[in-house]
Amino acid sequence: MIPENKILKVLRLVPLIFLLTACEQQSSNEDFHPPVIIESGDECHVCGMLITKMPGPKGQAFDKRSQQTRKFCSTFDLISWYLQPENISNVAEVYVHDMANTSWETPDDTKLISARKAFFVIDSNKKGSMGKAIVSFKNRSDAELFKKQWGGKIVLFDQLSLELILN
Repeated sequence: MIPENKILKVLRLVPLIFLLTACEQQSSNEDFHPPVIIESGDECHVCGMLITKMPGPKGQAFDKRSQQTRKFCSTFDLISWYLQPENISNVAEVYVHDMANTSWETPDDTKLISARKAFFVIDSNKKGSMGKAIVSFKNRSDAELFKKQWGGKIVLFDQLSLELILN
């Protein structure tokens, strides 16, 4: 049997554990920046093109330096910008369209997913707004179906490099 004084000591720690857990969850939620809707007048952060006028997957990134969301007319522009050494460590969130659940001509911004968890098809025959498309999917099976139809290679976010996408 456990002595009563030890049980009381443990019970006193319970509120402290809850408090610490709440603080940890609050600080991680403060760092989270959900995707935003791309408006008709928004221009690509890299090339200046009107984003909504362009076909194919698009993206956005929350830049910690400026506290703003950078929007891109293509995943190609997003990834090539993100992979610049000065940007990698300064980006909190990166989003891309799940192209299995949206139209190629006018991607739906409610279908944006975390790029860090996405599957990408590179080097396919499908062209995007900047020519070469980097096509993003939430599920590997959808990426496989796309690859079967359009060719290419499936890679994860952490496998993307400038050398890989520029060749």
